[in-house]
Amino acid sequence: MEPTNKSVLYIAYHYPPLLGSSGVHRSLAFSRYLSENGWHTRVLTSSLKGYNKWSPQQMDFIPPDVEVIRAFCRNAAKDFSIKGKYFSWMALPDNWQSWILGGVFSGLKAIRKQRPTVIVSTYPIASAHFIAYFLHRLTGIPWVADFRDPMAQDDYPTDPIKKKVFQWIEKKAVACCSHIIVTAPGALSLYQERYPETDKDFWQLINNGYDKVILDQIECEFNASKEPLPLQEVCQPYVLLHSGVIYPSERDPTELFAAIAQLKKAQLLDASMLNIRLRASGHDEIFQAIITKLDIGDMVVLEPAIPYKEALLEMFRVDGLLLIQADNCNYQIPAKAYEYIKVNKPILGLMPRDGDTGLLLQQVGISSIAPLNDQEKIAQALLSFVSQLLSDSFVGLAAEQIEQYSRQSQAARFEQLLSRVVNSDQ
Repeated sequence: MEPTNKSVLYIAYHYPPLLGSSGVHRSLAFSRYLSENGWHTRVLTSSLKGYNKWSPQQMDFIPPDVEVIRAFCRNAAKDFSIKGKYFSWMALPDNWQSWILGGVFSGLKAIRKQRPTVIVSTYPIASAHFIAYFLHRLTGIPWVADFRDPMAQDDYPTDPIKKKVFQWIEKKAVACCSHIIVTAPGALSLYQERYPETDKDFWQLINNGYDKVILDQIECEFNASKEPLPLQEVCQPYVLLHSGVIYPSERDPTELFAAIAQLKKAQLLDASMLNIRLRASGHDEIFQAIITKLDIGDMVVLEPAIPYKEALLEMFRVDGLLLIQADNCNYQIPAKAYEYIKVNKPILGLMPRDGDTGLLLQQVGISSIAPLNDQEKIAQALLSFVSQLLSDSFVGLAAEQIEQYSRQSQAARFEQLLSRVVNSDQ
């Protein structure tokens, strides 16, 4: 049954014109789908000063029928620090703590103007869930929390006080939400075991995916611009791209760098054969020091962040795609995995085979996989990967296989869930 009044207040820190985070695109795709399907959609997000990097070009992604509310927000590490130091309580639950006060104030103002039928909040900035919790308690509007990945884990957050704060909001969400959404099967199992008293359908699995609208457009642009390579470029090295943030703990590339150095020293691989491009790593200073020490700067290149459409176009232009995930993230699947699947190029996955990301790549079948913490196996995988490129033996996926991984198919399930919540409340 279709609800008579469809209105949502969607609380998301990650929203255009923010640069450098794949977290934007789930909220963007879901808010677009809702607005196109009859929902009055307002997104409560950060003021521009709360973003570390943003670009006016990214504004073009915001759907015309989505109203964006920008609440006061600052990054404690950047705006409230003195010589780089600030009180630890100023970063609870995260560096954007100031957004909680600004978000609740702006949210109440928006609700008084027009009351939504449901509130949605989305991680990975935990402050969004705090805003939603307070707005729910103050107004009684049903609340759906999109956890995406697990919040409080055995080894995360490492700070014990921050972990207690995460556990507090997690328990409040379980007590107050109509539903909580996760993006991977491992996260679903984790929470069902952690909170056995919840109903079976309280936890909802809605995967990440690629944005079909945007990626179809980029693919068309790429196909239209393809020209035969000039003769001098035919023998250029193959380019293997990692697009996006590489966290030193969750995606530590140390063994990858060591494997490249090993192969270079043994003269099994060199810069004439392979170029590994790390786009928008977010930790260039840390990684550049390692690259320089190992003398692999001719093979591994750190590149700055670029606007989203340019980043997607780059994925189509390279020869292969690199995906990294450590074993402490077995319950997570990075959003870029789905974009890689849509691009339909060979993927080198450095991760456990039994984690959610490894299982996805094996299901897709266009990937080579090696453990991120095993230098020897990474070296073998690199040689095998280059050999596959040299033999031109890669067979991609059919269009109908790719389609099932789109955000649009997931957004339809999300919209159905919100409709059930609104109907049950009316």
